[in-house]
Amino acid sequence: MATTKEIKPRKVLDRIKPYSPGKPIWELQKELGLEKVIKLASNENPLGPSPKGVQAISAGLAELNRYPDADTAALKVAIAEKIDMKKEQIIVTNGADELITLMSEAFLEEGDEIVVPYPSFSEYDFGADLMGATVVQVPFDEGFQFNVDKMINAITDKTKLLYICSPNNPTGTYLAKSDFEALLDAVPERVLVVFDGAYSHYATADDYTNGMDYIKAGKNVLVLQTFSKVYGLAGLRVGFGVAPESIIQTILKVKEPFNVNSLAQAAAKAAISDDEHVEASIESNEAGAKELYQAFTDLGLDYVETTSNFILLQLGPDAEKLYHDLLSKGVIVRYGKIWGLPEYVRVTIGTKEENEFFINVLKEVLNK
Repeated sequence: MATTKEIKPRKVLDRIKPYSPGKPIWELQKELGLEKVIKLASNENPLGPSPKGVQAISAGLAELNRYPDADTAALKVAIAEKIDMKKEQIIVTNGADELITLMSEAFLEEGDEIVVPYPSFSEYDFGADLMGATVVQVPFDEGFQFNVDKMINAITDKTKLLYICSPNNPTGTYLAKSDFEALLDAVPERVLVVFDGAYSHYATADDYTNGMDYIKAGKNVLVLQTFSKVYGLAGLRVGFGVAPESIIQTILKVKEPFNVNSLAQAAAKAAISDDEHVEASIESNEAGAKELYQAFTDLGLDYVETTSNFILLQLGPDAEKLYHDLLSKGVIVRYGKIWGLPEYVRVTIGTKEENEFFINVLKEVLNK
């Protein structure tokens, strides 16, 4: 009789580290007996979900006995109209995370390589590791700025995918449009450039690009987008990709049917037209960033100016202790050690009330 000890997993699993999510509010409340806890760890929208999305969920409850539309047809049409693309250029997935895995399954084989600026979103590495491919990390320059020349030089005959997260998670920095164009001009056509624009709605710099125009120009670019951030639908897990039709058709070959549930599809279809909620979210984020910048400056703390809805804050050699001190007082942020940044924490920009609570607690733990 076989035992579990004889069932050997794939060798690539030796290098896979499970994703470590931020601690949920309820868990910290239960753990420490705290009445008030705020979560500024997962870059969620502090204003809540799109009201139009919530309304659409209520309307769809009576149809839960039916399987969702496997082709996500109505949502694709809504997305296509919003971004001025053809629906055939769009794939909808169970969060953008699923799309990263699907791309890995569709394009990567053992021995292939992906190029990734570092530090960035860990799921890029996960997808490559899963397929036995190699992750080639390109460190950011000082101030966490992208270095296009280093990325270009990292490309080899084995490179299949090149990831750009802009604005980048966890640094909040972005790749200027001119630099992205220089990168595309130099990248061989056999390499798919994946532009992760999960936070693109928050980027207001004049020289920012969300990557969509380059798909229209026929470049081998796939743009990732999500409904988890500015639309406030993180709990539903809906993301989508936009790319030339041939690339989408290839990825569809490895997609599971019914991957996006019916309530998620309905909510996303409604939320993408909820301009009022998007604008309010962006305005709140900009005001919150200014408030936090001022507080950090007053406290003598260094931070990275963001183009997103979070700020990378340098707390110094005592960052891990301060992270735990914040937790003990009901403030959940993200400790930077997971990105090789042990002196930093990443702080989601919250509501005015949340930001003020965080600032007051931060002053307490810093004894200022």
